[in-house]
Amino acid sequence: QLLHFCFFLAIYLAALLGNGLIITTIASDHHLHTPMYFFLLNLAVLDSGSVSTIMPKSMANSLGNTRNISHPSCIAQAFFILFFISAEVSLLTIMSYDRYVAICRPLHYETLLGSRVCVHMAAAAWGICFFYSLLHTANTFSLPLCQGNAVEQFFCEVPQILKLSCSTSYLRELWLLVVSSWLVFGCAVFIVVSYVQIFRAVLRIPSQQGRHKAFATCLPHLAVVCLSFGTGIFAYMKPPSISSPSWNLILSILYSVVPPALNPLIYSLRNQELKAALSK
Repeated sequence: QLLHFCFFLAIYLAALLGNGLIITTIASDHHLHTPMYFFLLNLAVLDSGSVSTIMPKSMANSLGNTRNISHPSCIAQAFFILFFISAEVSLLTIMSYDRYVAICRPLHYETLLGSRVCVHMAAAAWGICFFYSLLHTANTFSLPLCQGNAVEQFFCEVPQILKLSCSTSYLRELWLLVVSSWLVFGCAVFIVVSYVQIFRAVLRIPSQQGRHKAFATCLPHLAVVCLSFGTGIFAYMKPPSISSPSWNLILSILYSVVPPALNPLIYSLRNQELKAALSK
């Protein structure tokens, strides 16, 4: 239990420190007041909120040697997890559009992604995901739970809560999950198509320095997308042969805790502007 607490504390502090530095740097340096860094600031806020929803309660339970969580706390945790994850998926999709316009249509960049447009896009992502999470959570916790009250996870997650229901009304929530999966799939397809167009445009750049600069702005975002989508998809579509409590714990840490901690590091490694602003 103490090892579990120390491990989670280290990840939590790393996530808060990294995302806090990103937020502070972008907010205080006027050279970084561009659409790309505006969306990166939003992503850092979402990552900070995501780990803060999961980690403190888990660490407190480790120190208290308990696995208990109250019903209202479980509802709140499920809602905020849904909100932060869905908003992050939406924001990563918007960021891929930003990179597409910057590289494939640079002359129209200021027109297509002005400050007002960026604020509207970010606000739409936050607002739609808020109401989506509210609907999802209300629908889930309105179901009667008759399979006990032990969630096979270190945080309250909707698919795990649905396993506790024996009501036929859980089918409506199942349909909501199917629709959610298709929306995530649509976002993934949009990102893939955007990057196919981006790589085609980059390869047509005559100078090697120009190609290197273009790749340097795109690869961190692509790495974050692969980390976020890849770990989540593998966790939910893993083969039954590796489905055990220990494996489920490791995979849930990989898709819920590790990306928010690694995202600031990924974005700051290859980004010279951000590194220069951080050093200031």
